[in-house]
Amino acid sequence: MTFIRETIVTTVSAEGRVHIAPLGIIAQDDGWIIAPFRPSTTLENLTAVPFAVANYTDDMRIFAGCLTGRRDWPVVPVEGCPVPRLEAALSHSVLQVASVREDELRPRFFCKVVAEAMHAPFTGMNRAKAAVLELAILVSRLHMLPKEKIDSEIAYLTIAIDKTAGPDERQAWDWLMERVDEHRAAH
Repeated sequence: MTFIRETIVTTVSAEGRVHIAPLGIIAQDDGWIIAPFRPSTTLENLTAVPFAVANYTDDMRIFAGCLTGRRDWPVVPVEGCPVPRLEAALSHSVLQVASVREDELRPRFFCKVVAEAMHAPFTGMNRAKAAVLELAILVSRLHMLPKEKIDSEIAYLTIAIDKTAGPDERQAWDWLMERVDEHRAAH
């Protein structure tokens, strides 16, 4: 069975421009696979600079923000790595591309972990954080899903938001729901 860890991946272009993207990285053997779709900035960056940082954060605003045009999150340098990490990362892994399996739709970059560090304690999860993450994934697939599926998923996820969301989760949820509303209006 495939194990996927939802992360925020930072990469840099050949010119040093930082790109921040939510991505599920796939466990394989003693490393991780990053499989960005073609075309994408993450794909271009990994090809130009074969390093990425997997940022482990519980700030759901970053996941929601990246999907709604809010990509300006503070980053800090990582010693010995050309790619910075998110300032908000609780921990991170520096990933170095070891091999690439080409594919017309979704190349697979097999990466080795070359460094890791912890920056802040993980103080626990709540249902609202999980609901925002699920809505973020849903928003990334709106163009592929029928209206009924979208509506039923949102109805279920709303329960967790209404019962357990703090201000950050509520803000992230609202950003994502703006995107859902735009999609509904266009279809």
